[in-house]
Amino acid sequence: MKSKAISLAGALIAVLPVLAEESHIDPAIPNYETVSGVSGNLNSIGSDTLNNLMTEWAEGFNKSYPNVNVQIEGKGSSTAPPALIEGTAQIGPMSRPMKAEEIDLFEKKFGYKPTEVNVAVDSLAVFAHKDNPIKGMSMKQVDALFSSTRKMGGSDITEWGQLGLEAWKGRAVSLFGRNSASGTYGFFQEHALAKGDFKASVKEQPGSSAVVQGVGGDIYALGYSGIGYRTSGVRALPLATEDGGEFFEATYANCLSGDYPMARFLIVYVNKKPGEPLDKLTLEFLKFVLAKEGQMVVEKNGYYPMPAELAAETIGKLSK
Repeated sequence: MKSKAISLAGALIAVLPVLAEESHIDPAIPNYETVSGVSGNLNSIGSDTLNNLMTEWAEGFNKSYPNVNVQIEGKGSSTAPPALIEGTAQIGPMSRPMKAEEIDLFEKKFGYKPTEVNVAVDSLAVFAHKDNPIKGMSMKQVDALFSSTRKMGGSDITEWGQLGLEAWKGRAVSLFGRNSASGTYGFFQEHALAKGDFKASVKEQPGSSAVVQGVGGDIYALGYSGIGYRTSGVRALPLATEDGGEFFEATYANCLSGDYPMARFLIVYVNKKPGEPLDKLTLEFLKFVLAKEGQMVVEKNGYYPMPAELAAETIGKLSK
């Protein structure tokens, strides 16, 4: 079963650039060009996963437009749709697509759907302590560890001996995860747990960095988070779609091909009326994000950049 997490394999392979060894940034992505008449307040409310990206994008954007005031709040993807509906934010970063009911509420208010803008590629990782010897895991094992309902059909896994680590037999697996406001929580629940229920033993954290910190401080722990929060204290486990299948690392190439089973786009949603350009301030910010300067921030933070063709296509749709 190939990942349905994102349509990367179909959407990106056709436009996959020849990548320089030191960087995954598409050479065809243009530099950002400053324009006149950009000022005002730009508010972003949403994903914790995108918090670091949003902060650095705002800092870079401010260098071109010192009169723009960018405010960022990252408490979880579920806070983005209400903020867009209520008009308290022009940008709603999310690490998962909006749910049907969230789109319906937006459409009920405005008469049209919110516009989805893909800004980066992420691999949702299962992290282990850096000294943990496990080679990798199957998605069924991930489900059996984190889920009480085990919809992928595996037997309950609670200790390391069940994962083949005989030296750790009887040692309980300590589990870290996100809280329910998080898009990462929702994405993991859908794609790793087949929409099943989390175990009550998963220690829910308010942010991705807290998950990684928890795993880095406990050799017997596992936790899930976006790849951009990886530290020297943890490692991202290679994952296999099927039991006994080949393990794939959370690399850019494996995300684009669909071989890594938990790849996803990082998204921002905006309120764009059909047939009209996005407001100038928000449009220029997103042009910056999808230009070379913005995608350098993506790579610096450990995520993967957008191919130039898709970035240009996105900007074109926002401009008309």
